[in-house]
Amino acid sequence: MSAPGIERSDLTPAPKSVSFAPLADQRSDPFVEAPAAPASTRRERTEDMRPIRRVRLITLAVLLVMHVGTPVAPAQSAGKIRFGVGPLQPTPAETKKAYEPFFAYVARKLDRDFDLVATTDWAGISVALANDQVDLAWMGPWGYILANNDSGVTAIATAKYDGKPIYHAIVVCRPGHGIKKWPEDGKGKRVSFADVGSTSGWLIPSAWFRTRGINPKEYFAYSDGATHAANEIAVAAGQVDCATDFDRNRTAMIESGKLDKNGTEVVWQSEPLPNDAIAVGKGFDPALAKRIQQILVEIGESQARTILPTHYTGFVAADHGSYKMIEDAGILVGRIKKK
Repeated sequence: MSAPGIERSDLTPAPKSVSFAPLADQRSDPFVEAPAAPASTRRERTEDMRPIRRVRLITLAVLLVMHVGTPVAPAQSAGKIRFGVGPLQPTPAETKKAYEPFFAYVARKLDRDFDLVATTDWAGISVALANDQVDLAWMGPWGYILANNDSGVTAIATAKYDGKPIYHAIVVCRPGHGIKKWPEDGKGKRVSFADVGSTSGWLIPSAWFRTRGINPKEYFAYSDGATHAANEIAVAAGQVDCATDFDRNRTAMIESGKLDKNGTEVVWQSEPLPNDAIAVGKGFDPALAKRIQQILVEIGESQARTILPTHYTGFVAADHGSYKMIEDAGILVGRIKKK
């Protein structure tokens, strides 16, 4: 069952439930109880089976000795690989359309079939990876930290945007509302934060206010839970006065014609933040993770133009330490505990 807030790609079939047979004989159904035999018969069968069980155990031991130095690959090493991506476009359908060429490229390099899901919010992709509903996810930095804190997932790469593995959280307001100094001029205004799984739309602004002793829920006419695209549109339409966003999203919306460049104005920008993480689950095959990391860092700018959305230019190798500042912000706002 997919987690709430997940839509599956129309271009690839839903994954089927797969069970992996143990080495023992499975010709009988272990979930169907056979009629009980008389006690004497059961004893005879048990005694008769003992030599057979010993033979099977000896055979298994021989097989294990024969395979020393050639370990059996984990489940991820064969069959379909499950990819997930957070809400990097205004709708899940648009996200899948924009990012499916990239995931198809990775799957082709691995000579694997794949399945792709897109979530409707940033918390959703964190839940999906933490709960082993996807094997590898393109996720926001805060979503990665949440999943790591919950289940030990690991970052293997960071996306580059215009050649740099960084981006910024921003606050936008409607032009003409007289907000020149932030946050003082915004006090009492209608301000919309993104969902609590968002790095730039919730975590970083919340942490920034915390360092200044301001509770945004009391300082503003506060709301949260919106997507970044909805935040921009709400400000432009006058439904709210200000909202959180990130610079990449605002640029993409303006370039695609979904937002007039004069519809909102940036009144605050954060320090540079580590860009989106490519992360794998805790039980993911380390050798396969290393192989995928190598595939990603070898994507050059010319290749990136054919498989990634505009402005994305490739990846750099990453690990958990790459997202320490995001983890520190999560500790500051009290959503995770220091390990």
